[in-house]
Amino acid sequence: MVEVVLYSKPDCHLCEVVKSQLARLRPSFPFALREVNILDDPEDFERHKNDIPVVFMNGKKAFKHRMNEKDFVRRFEMILATERKLADGT
Repeated sequence: MVEVVLYSKPDCHLCEVVKSQLARLRPSFPFALREVNILDDPEDFERHKNDIPVVFMNGKKAFKHRMNEKDFVRRFEMILATERKLADGT
């Protein structure tokens, strides 16, 4: 399963936009979602304070500030294809 991590903070308009995009995509493209509030960890805050929202997909930074849904789907499908190849041993 694809893991999506969203770094955000409360009262962030762009974060809310990305959250709603992810909610809209999730039924068609199932993924594990973990949301991280950057205010809960000083290291996360320092790392992402100027970039939120930040979306990682399977550990790789995929989007910051804004997320394009078509690009999300393209990345999601590429990750699944890679996982299938690894599972098949090719």
